[in-house]
Amino acid sequence: MNKIGIIGAMELEVETLKEKMTINNIVKKASMDFYEGILNGVSVVIVRSGVGKVNAGICVQILADLFQVTHIINTGVAGSLNAKIDIGDVVVSTDAMYHDVDATIFGYQPGEIPQMGQREFIADKALVELTQTVCAKVNPDIHIFSGRVVSGDQFVSDKSVKERLVNVFGGFCTEMEGTAIAQAATLNSIPFVIIRAISDKADEAAEMDYPAFERKAAADCAKLVAHMIQKI
Repeated sequence: MNKIGIIGAMELEVETLKEKMTINNIVKKASMDFYEGILNGVSVVIVRSGVGKVNAGICVQILADLFQVTHIINTGVAGSLNAKIDIGDVVVSTDAMYHDVDATIFGYQPGEIPQMGQREFIADKALVELTQTVCAKVNPDIHIFSGRVVSGDQFVSDKSVKERLVNVFGGFCTEMEGTAIAQAATLNSIPFVIIRAISDKADEAAEMDYPAFERKAAADCAKLVAHMIQKI
């Protein structure tokens, strides 16, 4: 039987889903509250991880160890790195990569974690395709893009940084948790997908755009997740 772990970095990103679920149990671990129950007939564990890579990685490990989740969905908001991807659009991960890991002095590629032999963490193809299909049905007015999610412990609002994330890493969007979730899920052999609604353009306007659009972006993602889990 499937049990889906659903992670959002902020309360805004998971509150709508928690309101719709039947909660059977709440477990507190590592200062996180794990809500275990049923959402749309599916067994789920919904959790706010907190912001940043360390919080995100710890969260996945708890989902694996305590709840034995079979799939992981990371839902939330991100900044666009592609001129074609606008505020309100959705990006689903083909893979994820760190943009703030740099061991190039030792011969590694930018973003590559030493001794891991990889820098890309590949999302589950079936979950990616399901996300695309369901989004087209439940959010027909929203454009959805498939591409690389790049993560680092910084809020990107500088145009030159944005250009580097595109030129060096080929990112479609940038945020602060997805790749850590992808890495931890990969190490635990758990299929994952990252779904990001675009709340800002990740340029000089990012600080202005983000507060205005984050709530709608998070709500759109939550609607998508609530429907897609029924088909996993």
